[in-house]
Amino acid sequence: MVIVMKPNSTLKEISEVLKKIKELGLKPHVSKGKERTIIGVIGRSNANPELFEAINGVEKVVRILSPFKLSSREFKNENTVIKINGVEIGGNKIVVMAGPCAIESREQILEIAHTLKEMGVKILRGGAYKPRTSPYSFQGLKEKGLEYLEEVKKETGLAVITEVMSSEDVEKVGRVADIFQIGARNMQNFPLLETVGKTDKPVLLKRGMMATVEELLMSAEYILSNGNQRVILCERGIRTFEKYTRNTFDISAIPLLKKLSHLPVIADPSHGTGIRELVSPVGKSAIVSGADGLLIEVHQDPSNAISDGFQSLDLPMFSKLLSELRAICNAIGREI
Repeated sequence: MVIVMKPNSTLKEISEVLKKIKELGLKPHVSKGKERTIIGVIGRSNANPELFEAINGVEKVVRILSPFKLSSREFKNENTVIKINGVEIGGNKIVVMAGPCAIESREQILEIAHTLKEMGVKILRGGAYKPRTSPYSFQGLKEKGLEYLEEVKKETGLAVITEVMSSEDVEKVGRVADIFQIGARNMQNFPLLETVGKTDKPVLLKRGMMATVEELLMSAEYILSNGNQRVILCERGIRTFEKYTRNTFDISAIPLLKKLSHLPVIADPSHGTGIRELVSPVGKSAIVSGADGLLIEVHQDPSNAISDGFQSLDLPMFSKLLSELRAICNAIGREI
């Protein structure tokens, strides 16, 4: 259920609605738009809408039919825009988050961070903790990687996005990260989703390897319903019978998510294809399809990268992609 307040509703009238929701044993979720305040009613309830319609300041009460309530366009029609370090995600400007799959050393992450900053990148990606299919593969530098990321932030001023893998690590990672990344393998790690939902940091939620669009949005609900409204959806490809790419990048999921949800959508063509030569064309296609930004793996020397070098762009390739994205954005009425 969604309660739409009148444009001129007062704080007292809004408080009356919140009080009634809590009296019914339910949880309110307040979203303030440009013109109206919208209040979501969270919890299982058969409450009569008339209970709220009778309160001064209420314009209308709408029942949300979709299973994903807070992320739906029914709940909020205007796009959610998330501000990080002077960058807006979900607005007219395209955001490019770039960096190595894994932090390999202090020298490596500092060098690439400075280079990417010179290219205009505002958000650095870099994994301190790395979930890997094989227990024998490089698992990341962990705490030492976080130390290097913190140093990079202070030296370059870049915002950073890095993966958090467990509820126990949220506080520790959150001291450094500007954006929590929830990986595909953890899309339905509900205790982790609830924990990051209790923070105020943006969360980039990747679609699971075999997850439907609805399942992705339902996972977003866990974060939203715990109070964190700063959720970013990420399409990163799903597993199909195709063997020539790492995953099958679902380009149609991008406009579909934009239709169903008000949340920003980021595309990850690096994991979506797993092939360096496919990253740029698929990334450009994602922007044309409506994505609000890209998450790109970039490495100084991909052939010698410890993790995912085969899908990482080298610096000249990344520079060329940025140039092509500017032309595409100009053609579709957006900026980068």
